Amino acid sequence: MRRLGSTRRRGRAGRLLAAGVACGAALAALTVPAAEARPFGQGGGDPANAVPDGAHWAVKDTGTPQVRFRGLAAVDRHTAWLAGTGGTVLRTTDGGASWRNVSPPGAADLQFRDVTAFDARRAVVLAIGEGEASRVYRTDDGGTTWTESFRNTDPKAFYDCLAFFDRRHGLALSDPVDGRFRLLSTVDGGRSWRALPADGMPPALDGEAGFAASGQCLVTSGPKDVWLATGGGAHARVLHSADRGLTWTAADTPVPAGDPAKGVFALAFRDRAHGIAVGGDYRPGQPSPDAAAVTADGGRTWRPAATAPRAYRSGAAWLPHSRTAALAVGPTGTDLTTDGGRTWRTFDTGSYDTVTCTADLSCWAAGEQGRVARLER
Repeated sequence: MRRLGSTRRRGRAGRLLAAGVACGAALAALTVPAAEARPFGQGGGDPANAVPDGAHWAVKDTGTPQVRFRGLAAVDRHTAWLAGTGGTVLRTTDGGASWRNVSPPGAADLQFRDVTAFDARRAVVLAIGEGEASRVYRTDDGGTTWTESFRNTDPKAFYDCLAFFDRRHGLALSDPVDGRFRLLSTVDGGRSWRALPADGMPPALDGEAGFAASGQCLVTSGPKDVWLATGGGAHARVLHSADRGLTWTAADTPVPAGDPAKGVFALAFRDRAHGIAVGGDYRPGQPSPDAAAVTADGGRTWRPAATAPRAYRSGAAWLPHSRTAALAVGPTGTDLTTDGGRTWRTFDTGSYDTVTCTADLSCWAAGEQGRVARLER
């Protein structure tokens, strides 16, 4: 995650330490017999409006209780990729019934925090950390082989997350370097990367950075729009670009900031206008009031949620094909909104760090202790 101390080096170490802090939340037993489990969009209810009655997180056994998965990319209800600590990458093609360890060789000392999957064979993963610990890998054969396509050589850079507009165009976000956020760009699906010029990026606030908490501090919608979330500065901000990262505008959010542990941790946009932001204070036991906000104008202005989640949330996703329903997850539970982010209610108390939904009515979540689940009924 982000800095905890007054210096950059202390802060970077603090972010790595904070990522491993267990928040003490009880891990709810959400298993369901395989014969009864089915994705929540199959039969009954209306997934376009809300989680149907009886829907719940059905935990899938990854066999990796030592790993924390903050990177998650679901292709559909059958195929998903996970990226986590210890250089771990897993893949399922049978809805989570079994998982294949497809970790890049020699990556055991790396912390993977984000993954983008284009299908069951092609994926890009990001490792975070100071200097050369920040790397990008790509596979075209389901993880049988990997190519390291980027290794950071600037000791001042620290990459947090990545996002793609389509199968070829994508960006990777670093904390500020020389007073501005740094972005890498790819036009070949992550096979090669180049740094974008910084002159279109507003100056960073003192202490401002991104959170490598869920792979959702950088998100896209459509062919050119991208947003990045920040914290740690005097204000928690969301920056927006409408030209794939060349020029940016910044907007304050009502999410509390002013502390290295506070800010916006995740964004989710259902189109180029409507988005939600969630976050708070990641420190266990600390209150996180007003830790959700909504926008209807592409991030130019943000309004606080009338009823926010009751605790820090690190991941968010719109339900498939919905204009009003979304999920937010964190170490103490999952919240649901059915009114576009204005009000939230908790429907599960299990610990998750990240969440994503797919076009075929499938939602997945992942987090600590090798935990991954699919929303089923």
